[in-house]
Amino acid sequence: MTDKQTRIFVLTGMILAVALVRFISLPFPNVAPIGAMALFGATYFRNKALAFVVPLGALLLTDVFIGFHGVMPFVYGAFIAIGGIGLLLRNNVKTGNVALAGLASAIVFFLVSNFGVWATMPGPKNFATLMLTYELGLPFFRYTLLGDFIFISVLFGGFALLQQRVPALQRG
Repeated sequence: MTDKQTRIFVLTGMILAVALVRFISLPFPNVAPIGAMALFGATYFRNKALAFVVPLGALLLTDVFIGFHGVMPFVYGAFIAIGGIGLLLRNNVKTGNVALAGLASAIVFFLVSNFGVWATMPGPKNFATLMLTYELGLPFFRYTLLGDFIFISVLFGGFALLQQRVPALQRG
């Protein structure tokens, strides 16, 4: 296996492994690896197509089993936007930058997904109901942050450790 293939195999495996956490019932709502998968994949896959296709594929594969809902286009839109943040992070992966990217990713997901809730709900569509939707979503935001930082730590930290032990991951 070439260094490039090894890197692709490891990155894909890591993303699929954390995607499986979506099937586990966790004690807190919104603690999920979604944002971390998008951020990690876009940061480390050198091929831009793979940077989006692999994390999106993992999300889609798990959603096939978990189920779809009306806000899914917004969830996937947020996922792609988070991938864009990962592309910006590519050449400057440092702990502080990863933490800021994680925070930005959680905020993007919160804003886009809650906008999707507002856009698809029945009833009046005005600024007041949009702000109410964001207000009602705030208690869940802390769990999104918690999930993102747990899984960002697992993915980014795990890959950093693997790169120290497997030189092919640095070159691939």
